[in-house]
Amino acid sequence: MKFIVSSAALLKQLQQISGVINSNTVLPILEDFLFEIEKNKLTVVATDLETVMKVHLEIEAKDSGKVCIPAKILMDSLKNIPEQPLTFTIDKNFGIEITSDNGKYKVMGENPDNFPKEPAADDANSFTITSSALVTAINKSLFAVSNDDLRPAMTGVFFELDKKGLTCVATDAHRLVKYRRTDVSCPKTDTFIAPKKPLNLLKTALPDNDDELTVSYNSNHLFVKHGGTELVCRLIDARFPDYKVVIPVDNPYKLTINKGDFQSALRRVSVFSNKSTNQVALSISGSELQLAAQDVDFSNEGNERMSCQYDGEDLQIAFNAKFLIEMLGAADTDEIVMELSTPTKAGIIKPTEIDKNEELLMLVMPLMLNN
Repeated sequence: MKFIVSSAALLKQLQQISGVINSNTVLPILEDFLFEIEKNKLTVVATDLETVMKVHLEIEAKDSGKVCIPAKILMDSLKNIPEQPLTFTIDKNFGIEITSDNGKYKVMGENPDNFPKEPAADDANSFTITSSALVTAINKSLFAVSNDDLRPAMTGVFFELDKKGLTCVATDAHRLVKYRRTDVSCPKTDTFIAPKKPLNLLKTALPDNDDELTVSYNSNHLFVKHGGTELVCRLIDARFPDYKVVIPVDNPYKLTINKGDFQSALRRVSVFSNKSTNQVALSISGSELQLAAQDVDFSNEGNERMSCQYDGEDLQIAFNAKFLIEMLGAADTDEIVMELSTPTKAGIIKPTEIDKNEELLMLVMPLMLNN
């Protein structure tokens, strides 16, 4: 079997899916790409048993066939070969010979029959969403996902679907992000939890434009298709906590502040905070906000003050600065509003203005003030 493909086109497609492959895998075959050739079309598949990604590209080939090629050596060689047609020749023992303009490279492939089969999209429900809407939803929620494997439900993003829109929720018990879009219509009310890794792969593989995507899901798997790229992942089988009960209904005090200035001040002051808690205390009175951090063990201390608009009683409340900085990064406006009540109740962060099809609410739990 033999086929001809452009080296740059092949590398570009492989880079999209190579992130699926784990470096220390149990099955050696999972370190390979599966190449499937049919007429003039090449499909390349990568999997880690939980997530499957595949890409399609045009090639020149007379016959059909399959082979598994070790991913690392193929990627490393393609990165160093300038743009040119490459000829792949595969013998019956899965030996692969790659011929370029002035070189010949040999690598041993593996039997494609041992490559895991991908799950079928049986009884799947589907909805369409623009590529940029899905990428935005992932970007605005993924950073708040938990890394605690003891609570599997929190290690993914919770998707809540209904006829009026799509809501994505992520939480790690210290903070919560809820992002809703109303320009998506799902055929029925449903929920599922998508794991972190495939969502990370999706946000890099999908373009930030208005291309229509078809997203399908059944009780076990999620299927996303865009052009020649497809992703299938196993959903997290767990119950997501009831996030609605956590969101405070009445936070009467409102702090409006410039997002960029606040982020920069937090970055500067948090350098002097305790490294395990990243605690920065906010003291708000009138139109002034004071930020203070200290690390008693090393006698480090940082203080700054900045102007703000504040409507409420004087308040002193402490947060993890790292969390605040990440959450402010998810708001796309120049100014943000923090809704607060007491030093022990969660604070809510919202952008001051937002597109008509979007809603963003972020919640962060305060830290105990160590006076």
